[in-house]
Amino acid sequence: MAELTARNNGDFEPINGRDPIVRRVLAALVADARRDPERLAGLAGLSPDQVRALIANLEQQKVIRGYKTVVDWERLGAERVVAFIDVSVSPQREVGFDQVAARIYRHPEVRSVHLVSGGHDLRIVVEAPTMREISQFVSEKLAPIDHVTATNTHFLLKAYKEDGDVLVEDRPSDDRLPVTP
Repeated sequence: MAELTARNNGDFEPINGRDPIVRRVLAALVADARRDPERLAGLAGLSPDQVRALIANLEQQKVIRGYKTVVDWERLGAERVVAFIDVSVSPQREVGFDQVAARIYRHPEVRSVHLVSGGHDLRIVVEAPTMREISQFVSEKLAPIDHVTATNTHFLLKAYKEDGDVLVEDRPSDDRLPVTP
């Protein structure tokens, strides 16, 4: 890994995304964002100061876009409704789907927006306290957007795994089929 040095204006040199040390540090942070520089240094073969500089550089260049806590809301008994909404869009000349996607992702109830292949163009994840609020979002905010031609809403019934984290208790591995009368 090249030595990390700040330029005169305080910016760092660009990161080499193929560098195995950079990838090792990023993978460790993805697995546990609370790892301290001392533990990361041991994994990457760097000094803690080099790890701090690398992380600062990755944050400054927006490679690391933030840190999140994974919460199992169901264990808290918190009610939340999540919907996956497939959206068909007539692409606009010279901007394609980008302007419609931007109008959608600005809404606070929208968790993610992806351009996808298949029968629809965009896949949106929306979260709200009730199904009624998701219904109102679709009918009052999403469907009226220019160039949105159709929507198809799917409500989440149960999450088993999210962002790489298993959300259900693993059952003992008993391969026998249940016997019922």
